[in-house]
Amino acid sequence: MTLEAETRGAGGDLLFSVAEGVATITLNRPERKNAFTFPMIEAWTAALQRCRTDDAVRVVVVTGAGPAFCSGGDIVEMGERLDQPPQRRKDELYGRIQRIPLALEDLDKPVIAALNGVATGAGLDLALMCDLRYAAKSARFAETYVRVGLVPGAGGAHFLPRLVGTAKALELFFTGDFVDAEEALRIGLVNGVHDDVALMPAVEALARRIAKAPPLTLSLIKRAVYQGMRNDLRTNLDLISSHYAVITATPEHRDAVQAFIGGRSKL
Repeated sequence: MTLEAETRGAGGDLLFSVAEGVATITLNRPERKNAFTFPMIEAWTAALQRCRTDDAVRVVVVTGAGPAFCSGGDIVEMGERLDQPPQRRKDELYGRIQRIPLALEDLDKPVIAALNGVATGAGLDLALMCDLRYAAKSARFAETYVRVGLVPGAGGAHFLPRLVGTAKALELFFTGDFVDAEEALRIGLVNGVHDDVALMPAVEALARRIAKAPPLTLSLIKRAVYQGMRNDLRTNLDLISSHYAVITATPEHRDAVQAFIGGRSKL
């Protein structure tokens, strides 16, 4: 794939590239199953901020290098911080790691996770924050916080129940059990499963297809869905009527309607 732009962050531990309207963020610590460090988190946040402001980016894909997607926070680094006071630990979590879900909430562009391998703990949570998730057949997933005496601090307690339901989310949190890709599909954790070698081509093809849609349409659809999860029906209908009024005034909408009337539409 020809790159329009390529950058490396966190000493090469995070890769960022843009091509054909699709930005690809690759976690690149395969020797540590892409466990993230604070510099990686900062580079990840910067990449998401660039995606938000760069009109060349229509869709974002997040994946991992090597056989894993992400094993969460680096346990070795955690061991080095065991004696830190609670306030500092809170500040680190809220001011650094939790910047990822907040940055994703601010990103009105589709974000797809290509789960090429194991995703555990905060690594799984970071996938849950994406809009769509597709898994390789060999991928496995677990909320492993309970195994190390932690709570799901990266946002999993917010996202997982919304995807799989409260009871199933609590079961996964309480047990730390792994689920394979097919079970993840059954419970709604992922949107689809592909053969390992077919995962990235399939996700890239989907991303390029979505990237061809009008950007404002994608943005307002995403905004309406997520805002709608927090609002009542009357508020949602009022909100979408405003989005509708705006989108019908765009050249993309007018051109599409005229193409349909003229028999030139691909619909």
